[in-house]
Amino acid sequence: MAEHAPFLGETVAVMGLGRAGLPGAQALMRLGARVLAWDDSAAARQQAASAGVPLADLATADFATVDALLLSPGIPHRLPAPHPVAARALAAGRPIVCDADLLYRAVRAAGSAARFAGVTGTNGKSTTTALLGHILVMAGRPHAVGGNLGTPALALDILGSDGIYALEMSSYMLERIARIRFDAAAMLNLSPDHLDRHGDMAGYEAAKRRIFDRQDGGCTAVVGIDDAHGRAIAEDLAAGPAPLIRISGAAAVPGGVYVENARLIDARGPHPRRIASLVRHPTLPGAHNAQNAAAAAALALALGIPAEDVGAGIASFPGLPHRQQRVAELDGVLFVNDSKGTNADAAARALACYPRVFWIAGGRAKEGGIAPLAPLFPRIARAFLIGESATAFAATLAAHGVAHEVAETIEAAVPAAFAAARAEAPAVVLLSPAAASFDQFANFEARGEAFRAAVARLARERRP
Repeated sequence: MAEHAPFLGETVAVMGLGRAGLPGAQALMRLGARVLAWDDSAAARQQAASAGVPLADLATADFATVDALLLSPGIPHRLPAPHPVAARALAAGRPIVCDADLLYRAVRAAGSAARFAGVTGTNGKSTTTALLGHILVMAGRPHAVGGNLGTPALALDILGSDGIYALEMSSYMLERIARIRFDAAAMLNLSPDHLDRHGDMAGYEAAKRRIFDRQDGGCTAVVGIDDAHGRAIAEDLAAGPAPLIRISGAAAVPGGVYVENARLIDARGPHPRRIASLVRHPTLPGAHNAQNAAAAAALALALGIPAEDVGAGIASFPGLPHRQQRVAELDGVLFVNDSKGTNADAAARALACYPRVFWIAGGRAKEGGIAPLAPLFPRIARAFLIGESATAFAATLAAHGVAHEVAETIEAAVPAAFAAARAEAPAVVLLSPAAASFDQFANFEARGEAFRAAVARLARERRP
């Protein structure tokens, strides 16, 4: 697409210059906006200044001259307490926007009719978004993948009218959208998460459901019905205006897209057809990944991708790091990195894939801790606990008679788990922490890399 300046004459304040904010500020400048950028971190401000982004202390800036505030998704504007800069913008009556909204506006201003696919849910967003992107690769369609996964939305290229955007949308992003309309939108599942940010489960669900805002009869809503919240949302959306596709990773869904007996089935027409096989799929194990595959397939089919390309994409999907990633096998012990399992529901999905595991868990606990995992505790041969939550998790496991020890760090947990697992080989050592990473790591990726590094050290030590 030709260069254009949809934000010419507008002033956009950008608060937070991290993974999304700095690329967003740079993109806004390229698209014609006057940018006033700030971060509470001096190091982030220095990096932005070195990149040519103009800085302005938004704690004192005149918001009467600002058209909108692009606020980093991780910075609250409402709960648990608004950031002071967000409070100033709201007091001045200025909108707080999401970068996906700005991308949508830029694409439409360029005269492009490119379509937008959005993916949300508590778990599985990244895998589903990446899988949809891989299907689009196999289909040879111009596309861009990003949002909460990988490249921030506003840093994506402006595609032509034949292009498709596949965007992972977090609840933090969705609560700030006002313009974007998703031609195909998926809600995978819903379980308690980020309740401090959204107030309660109702607030969290309301933010997630905004992915379906502004859809019309030319759009498609895809909803997972493997949990009670999803089933209720599907019932609400069944009346339209967008056609609804129900999906499941565990049971047949008449008129939907589902996985049954490890076969992905499209039952939307009069004659159900098999799209792909998930039998022993190395990068999509378990019922939760079956649902992810069903969601990606439903989105792709709704966007007009031929069934054979959908099947080819699923069959060749390489998977994502830190999501049930097979790291290595040593002396009959398989090491699996599921660092993205940051809550109990996500960890449950990983634990359910293996009949018996040596489990590494812990970090900064989410509400409810690991108590919801009690039905899966019989699968745990021994747990190795790390981080802030180690003592609390140990108490829960002790109450259920689960063998465990406090390792404190991944560096200590990995060799301890290996030593225990070797005695029962073949065996699985699973990192699926059921907790956030921020007590010991910058993010779940850093935690996963620490796990991989610890396994690599074991491998080196075993070489003659």
